[in-house]
Amino acid sequence: MEFTAQARFQRVSPQKARLVLDLIQGQRVSDALSTLAFTKKRIAGPVEKLLRSAVDNANYLSQEKGLDVDVDDLVVKSAVAGDGPRLKRIRPAPMGRAFRYVRRMAHIVIVLGERSSKGAAVSKGSARVAGSVKTSTTKASTGAAKKKKPATRNWSKTGAAR
Repeated sequence: MEFTAQARFQRVSPQKARLVLDLIQGQRVSDALSTLAFTKKRIAGPVEKLLRSAVDNANYLSQEKGLDVDVDDLVVKSAVAGDGPRLKRIRPAPMGRAFRYVRRMAHIVIVLGERSSKGAAVSKGSARVAGSVKTSTTKASTGAAKKKKPATRNWSKTGAAR
């Protein structure tokens, strides 16, 4: 079963939020909380609060619906930062002009899932390794047939006068 929590309209760019979310994706909840506690990014605090909210959601739903959920075996299945609305601002520029800039917001969603038996939860790293092996063999076989010679130029000093 999956348990979600979301924080919307966070005043941080999604790119900066993804730096922190990529650290905790695929980790156990206890490891993710300790990782966030020692991360020196401003968004780490709200992400930690959101992760605790997702754990509380899992605990609440397990009591309400009578599910057998072990909170210690929860894993961060996915942590996503999507684009929110953008605030368009104006900054004064030289000679009476004005430059526009954009203040970005992020919608952050964390999904928790239970670890499968014997730790067989699919981690993000194993999926990347399997995909990279497949693409590298495909590129190696097709790249050898289509390899072109680089263009050569004659830059010798004995050539045409400059």
